[in-house]
Order: sequence, then structure tokens, then C-alpha cells
Amino acid sequence: MDKDGMMRIGLSMRYLGYHMAAWRHPEVPADGAIDFQYFLDSARKAEAAKLDMIFFADGIGVRASDTPKGSLARDSKNAELEPLTLLAAIGACTSRIGLVATASTTYNEPFHIARKYASLDHISGGRAGWNVVTSWSQQEAWNFSRDEHLGYEERYERADEFVDVVKKLWDSWEDDAFIRNKETGIFYEESRLHVPHHKGKHFSVRGPLNSARTPQGRPVIVQAGAAEAGREIAAKSADVVYSASFDILSAQKYYADLKGRLEKYGRTADQLLIMPGLTTYVGRTRQEAQDKFDQLQELIDPLSGLAVLYSTLGDLSGYDLDGPVPEVATGPVSSIGEGLLDMARRDHLTIRQLYKLRASGGRQLIGTAADIVDDMETWFKEGAADGFNLCPAILPGGLDDFVALILPELRKRGLFRTEYASSTLRGNLGLQPLRFGD
Repeated sequence: MDKDGMMRIGLSMRYLGYHMAAWRHPEVPADGAIDFQYFLDSARKAEAAKLDMIFFADGIGVRASDTPKGSLARDSKNAELEPLTLLAAIGACTSRIGLVATASTTYNEPFHIARKYASLDHISGGRAGWNVVTSWSQQEAWNFSRDEHLGYEERYERADEFVDVVKKLWDSWEDDAFIRNKETGIFYEESRLHVPHHKGKHFSVRGPLNSARTPQGRPVIVQAGAAEAGREIAAKSADVVYSASFDILSAQKYYADLKGRLEKYGRTADQLLIMPGLTTYVGRTRQEAQDKFDQLQELIDPLSGLAVLYSTLGDLSGYDLDGPVPEVATGPVSSIGEGLLDMARRDHLTIRQLYKLRASGGRQLIGTAADIVDDMETWFKEGAADGFNLCPAILPGGLDDFVALILPELRKRGLFRTEYASSTLRGNLGLQPLRFGD
């Protein structure tokens, strides 16, 4: 639990919502993912609600494969706006909401990332955040002159050095380096310039960064992923971790593990926030909430549903969707496939029922505002989360419901702010101010 007793809440805004059938919902504009106004409207709603940040995950390619044939043409996740460009535009139209976007360490260079996010931090007055990821898909490798993507160890080794170089570049200039004295003709104080001169296994970067130190000292660093190497990067350098726990016991274990790694890097528990993803279906009654969930489940195209099962159970398109999951089904991820088969047998699931379970996304809460806040409060107070990243099933409807029903309940219990505490993302997250060299 955060030291001020308040949850941190971000809004994940990629695509049209986090349910795979969101684009087919009657209240969702099917072309919204390439419409600036669509995203700006949601960002302004999030800011009016005093949420901490908006968050854009990203991939640098269409990562889905067309299996079974025809499934890719039914997938809305193949046309979107580049997130840093989008956030720069949103930043000019908002004043307090944090602006976080993913950028890969696999297919970028440290100088590019340092410069772009420093610029976003200046443009927004101190609201930028970088979500650090490695790229893992074959489809992304093909877009960058590679036949194969980098292996696990190389990806994370590169990512660790990449983050170190970016931090050095952000520290190229002390806070008061640029004195801009017209009378003496001195633009910057030479002793306050620090050229990185980095030479490592993956990068050789002289620097300095051609940007002044940013309003936050440096943009907030976010990390997403539960891999061992990723956890070490988070403990060493991240301010926020976007996690994906499904139950409180695994969330508590993850939380304790990450917080326990901080000491060896000279950091304290309050310097890293852990914010699991959460999708909510809320209604004034439990039945109303369930109806919202069921409506989306019915919109899942059968080929899209079968595509969700393909990587673990193989091609089931030749079988009766309302019949049992066949014993002969096998797929490239055999351990997960075996687990799905065991569940299908135990619960007597049809193929359609199984793909609906798999297709509905990450951790979900379905119920009244009191039901949902009970769960959120338990996670927050019992060492499982410092807050949450809201992943609405649909936008803007999922956000509207959260603001109208769940936020009042959170505030009634004293769990979420009524006003922003700072003009910067770092300040609103309750993170310590950064001194030069931190």
C-alpha cells in the first residue's frame, strides 16, 4: 500500500478496448484506433477523473498470424497510431494526466529513445513515461531486416544496457546548466555538462543528449513483464511495474519478490509502484454487470476464437464448435495446451466455451461497484498492488462506467484522490523527486 493511503490508477488505452470483440460493440467506433479525437476524448475524461496516467502498449508490427485462415481479417489490432506521436498531441491538449508509451529496446537505439521521451517531458511540462519492453515476435523481426527475433538472453542483456545508456543521456545536463546569459554571451555552464562516453557490449554512445534536463529530472520509467531478467531491470531502474497477476496469492508473491530486490540497488520499497492490469464490468446490479460481459462474449467471431486456441491446441476449425474439445488436439505450446485440455474435460466445455474463456482477456472483475472495490481494496491493503492499470473492455464505455460507478466508491472509502497533488507524473504517483545523478 502506498504511504499516503491512496491507490494509483492508470488507464490503458490501446486499440478500442481490451476485449477482442470491442470493435464490434454498437457503442464503439470501429475506426477509432486511427482517430486522434477518439483518444483525446478518453484522455480528457481520465484527466477530469484525476487518474494518474494514460498508457499505450505498442508493437512494431502486426503480430497475429492468419491461423486458422481468415482469422486475421477479423482482428481489429492491425491499424493504429504510433503512440509517441499520439501522446505529444494529447499532451498539448491536456495539463495533468501522465503520458506513458511503450518503446522497444530491441529495434530502437538509446539516443532516439532518450531524445524523444525528453522532448515529450518538456512538451507536457513533466508528464512523460517510457514503458520498457523487448520485442519477441517473428513478425516484428521481419520488419527490421531480420529473419529471426533476438533470443531471450540477448534481448534482455541488450535491454539492461539500453536503459543504462538512456539514463546517462538524460543526465547529460544538470538542472541549471543552461544559464543563457545574454550579457556575457554564455549559453551554458561548461562544468554542468556531463558527456556519457558510454562503451559497452551492445552500444557505443558518446552523447551528450541535445536536450536540457527535463521537468521531472527524467521521464518516469515503466516496465512490463514478469521474466526473471525483466524483474532485475525493474528493480534496478523502473519507477512503475505494469504486472499481469490473476489471483491475489501470485500477486502477493510477485509484489514481495520485486520489492525485495530493491535493496541491492540502493532503493527503497516506496521507489517502485506495482500496478496490475484490471478489466472491470460494473453495473448497478450484478446481473447488469454480467449482461455487459455476456454481450461482448457473444460478439466473438468463431474464427477469432479459434485463433486464440491455435497456438496451444492447433487448428480446431474442422470440428463442431458446440461439441467437446477433441482429444487429438495438440499445439506448439504443449504444457499450456495440456492444461486447457484438462480444464475442458473437467468442466465438460465445448470448443466455443473454451475459446470464450481464453478470448476474454486478462484479470476481470464483474459485479457492482461495491463488489469490485472490495476486491481492489483487498489487493491494495494486503501487499498485492500499489494501484491498478485499468484495461477497459471497450472504450469509451468501460472508462465511463468506471468513472460513474467505481470511482465514487473508491473515494467514499478514502482510497483515491479528488484532486491532483502535482503538475508532474512523478509527483502525482507519489515518487521521490529526482536529484541530478540519481
